[in-house]
Amino acid sequence: MTSRKGLLLAGGTGSRLWPITLGISKQLLPLYDKPMIYYPLSVLMLAGIREICIITTPEDQPQFRRLLGDGSQWGLDLHYIIQPRPDGLAQAYLLAEDWLAGAPSAMVLGDNIFHGDGLARLLARADARPHGTVFGYRVRDPERYGVLGFDAAGRVTSITEKPIEPASPFAVTGLYFLDGDAPARARAVRPSNRGELEITSLLEMYLGDGLLEVETLGRGYAWLDTGTHAALLDAGNFVRTLEDRQGMQTGCPEEIAFQQGWIDTPALLAQAARFGKTDYGAYLATLAAPQGGYDQMPPGDIRSDTCL
Repeated sequence: MTSRKGLLLAGGTGSRLWPITLGISKQLLPLYDKPMIYYPLSVLMLAGIREICIITTPEDQPQFRRLLGDGSQWGLDLHYIIQPRPDGLAQAYLLAEDWLAGAPSAMVLGDNIFHGDGLARLLARADARPHGTVFGYRVRDPERYGVLGFDAAGRVTSITEKPIEPASPFAVTGLYFLDGDAPARARAVRPSNRGELEITSLLEMYLGDGLLEVETLGRGYAWLDTGTHAALLDAGNFVRTLEDRQGMQTGCPEEIAFQQGWIDTPALLAQAARFGKTDYGAYLATLAAPQGGYDQMPPGDIRSDTCL
């Protein structure tokens, strides 16, 4: 287990998904067979993080508490912080400064989906670095994102928010590993023209000081956000296809917790019984069976690497 703490940003208005998010947080919407927030939560769990802070709007926090509780069912310690208004991603570090108490952090956006064999190893590599790591992903429309610029040797030289002329096709994903100085650095971030504390401004500070590493996610990885109606449907279909084809769950907190040793077999079976009338509950029960679960995986295969 790492000493790093996790931040899961689940605030915002979800205005691009109106009217379906007028009455519910975007991160509580179903993504095929699970709430959307299960998927980014699983990313933090794959990184070995057990202390996680959920940052929500005042209106939505009771629903998140009802869904996730205190996290003990997964061997987690969940904390909740209110975001009074969405003033930019870097604001999360200011809101969580006291809770972080100087600890390094990994922040994931609540509408981001990651999938790929070996993901847990990439996360472990990022966790081992002393300062900062972000993840780059090649996209068709980089102008919609924070974009990475590289020199001839492949070193990152710039991070630009929604550029008119992107320096590369590589976008910065919504997953950020930063050291314990992140809140202090975030206090120095000035609002952008959009009136927000941009995460790219914070990352540029680390880059300028030579303290930022970039992991690029190659062809074997998928990074999806769910900011539009079409993207939400595409992500749900992606998860459905994976699960139907492989017969394994994606974004499954119980599975990761069981593999990490954070919950035991009785606890896993209790969760299976809770969801007993669903395919999800039946799947959890197979994980505890001697003839199922990990005994059925090929040698060297780590199931949690493809659990997202």
